[in-house]
Amino acid sequence: MSATSAPSVDRLNPWQPHAARIVSVMPEVRGIATYELELELPEVREKYRFAPGQFNMLYLPGFGEAAISISSSPDTTGTLLHTVRAVGNVTTALAKKQAGDQILLRGPFGSSWPLDQCRGQDLVIACGGLGLPPLRPLIYEVLRRRSDYGRVSLLYGARTPQDLLFTGEYAAWRQGDIDVDVTVDLGDEQWAGPIGVVPTLFERLQLASERTWVLTCGPEIMMRFVIQEALERGIPREQIYLSMERNMNCAVGLCGHCQLGPAFICKDGPVFRLDQMEPYLHREDL
Repeated sequence: MSATSAPSVDRLNPWQPHAARIVSVMPEVRGIATYELELELPEVREKYRFAPGQFNMLYLPGFGEAAISISSSPDTTGTLLHTVRAVGNVTTALAKKQAGDQILLRGPFGSSWPLDQCRGQDLVIACGGLGLPPLRPLIYEVLRRRSDYGRVSLLYGARTPQDLLFTGEYAAWRQGDIDVDVTVDLGDEQWAGPIGVVPTLFERLQLASERTWVLTCGPEIMMRFVIQEALERGIPREQIYLSMERNMNCAVGLCGHCQLGPAFICKDGPVFRLDQMEPYLHREDL
């Protein structure tokens, strides 16, 4: 059921973690930081490749491990970025780490965004809150191969202006011919942009439904309404993809916590075509 297969570290044993050093910790917004990690073994570092949408398992001995999407460019070798909110035992312990500290990493895991299938098409990248980091590698890859795609629109929202991620990059993305529309739920006296939820930004778009692909990640309720907007505009279900990365757990489908029907989100996803996840999107506990 996976969306797009993606490269791995020479099919490494998924149970074997690799030592990684924290190169830097970059605070983003309250409770969220981006960790730059360098795999310590040169042979692993040189071979490591990932595709946009994939994730790693970050392991802190004594605390456990957590599935975290990769937020750096796939074209960058040497270090990896992971943007993390401190919400549980593992991520709270990670928040206490500093540059120079060591953690363990295994991966990459999971399916990726369907960039090859989207070639020659228009893209709508719709995300909210911490849903932007899993799509950031896709944005980098689109910029690197910009001539491969038609019109590209990024629709991004957060609760307040202070919760917006990567604000220093929007200008460069626009200069790279990506339309960037940003909204917040609650503005302040300095905010001059739109106020409202991400799906309302669709009203600003002129879409050719037959050639538009929608790629979305964020809170489940936001994705439901993004999908509804896309369907109402005639975009085919097979051209709508979503990431269920918020539901990932063990990465190999053994713990069962992320099972939805026949799929394990961490093993078969996290990126799915809409028709694969649609039966489960209206579950109350999802």
